[in-house]
Amino acid sequence: MRSSKRNRPSTRKKTWKGDGQVTEQKKDKPAVGFIGIGVMGKSMARRLMEAGHSLHVYSRTKAKTDELVAAGALYHADPASLAPFCEVIITMVGYPHDVKEVYLGEQGLVHHAKPGTVLVDMTTSSPALAKRIYEEARSRGLAALDAPVSGGDIGAREGRLSIMVGGDRSVFDNVQDVFKAMGSQIVYQGEAGAGQHTKMCNQIAIASNMMGVCEAIVYADKAGLQPEIVLQSISSGAAGSWSLNQLAPRMLKGDFAPGFYVKHFIKDMAIALQSAEEMNIELPGLKTAKALYDRLAEMGEEDSGTQALFKWYLAQQG
Repeated sequence: MRSSKRNRPSTRKKTWKGDGQVTEQKKDKPAVGFIGIGVMGKSMARRLMEAGHSLHVYSRTKAKTDELVAAGALYHADPASLAPFCEVIITMVGYPHDVKEVYLGEQGLVHHAKPGTVLVDMTTSSPALAKRIYEEARSRGLAALDAPVSGGDIGAREGRLSIMVGGDRSVFDNVQDVFKAMGSQIVYQGEAGAGQHTKMCNQIAIASNMMGVCEAIVYADKAGLQPEIVLQSISSGAAGSWSLNQLAPRMLKGDFAPGFYVKHFIKDMAIALQSAEEMNIELPGLKTAKALYDRLAEMGEEDSGTQALFKWYLAQQG
């Protein structure tokens, strides 16, 4: 998609009047649609509103949008009815099959968005599906980016997400301000699917690291040390990582609330393993981590945060 005034998001937005009709007003920022109001999605959507974007929202569970609607967002009954009012539409849903339905289903965005709309999938999903959405969108005069994120609930709330983007560079450049409302580390990775492949690298690195964090705490405790004090030493050294700094303290406090769900991490690892198999590479650390998280889910922890892996280690200690 060539970078030109014709292809950039419109600077005009459609807004609801009190009588239910639509009026068009000038605005210096594109109207944004946000589909998927979960743990991270709600904070991301709120950041967009705070940055001055008019916001249109949809969630399968309408109650999840109540806070945003009270703050001025406009709720729509489905993606098809949301699409015509937006210049940029962001999705942050659960699984690849959800992504496929939202984009390519009968009521999907590809079939109902107006020409020139930029579609941005921020779900962690399949690189192959990202490429398919890109091609389908382009064939209908739309643009598509795959832009998964890392940073969890805290990063989403504070607008400090790492955003990894695949698709046409010109489209990426045109929606920089939208990304900047949600993230602090925004990197163009390459063609369609590159954002998702980068997120797989992120999840692969986290998977083995989470095992190491849990094992370090268990070891410290068994050695008669105070894990909280041990963290003061090792978190600022070579062992330092986001998981060690942010999630290890939660483990020690018994705080297993989801910043990122176990069930979604298992989904991500499965995608990474499938992609690795297609590329004919072995990832033994990832295989081991997924097996442990599968066992954790069997313990009834699939809706806990990923730091709940510590519970599996505790269970092994008797």
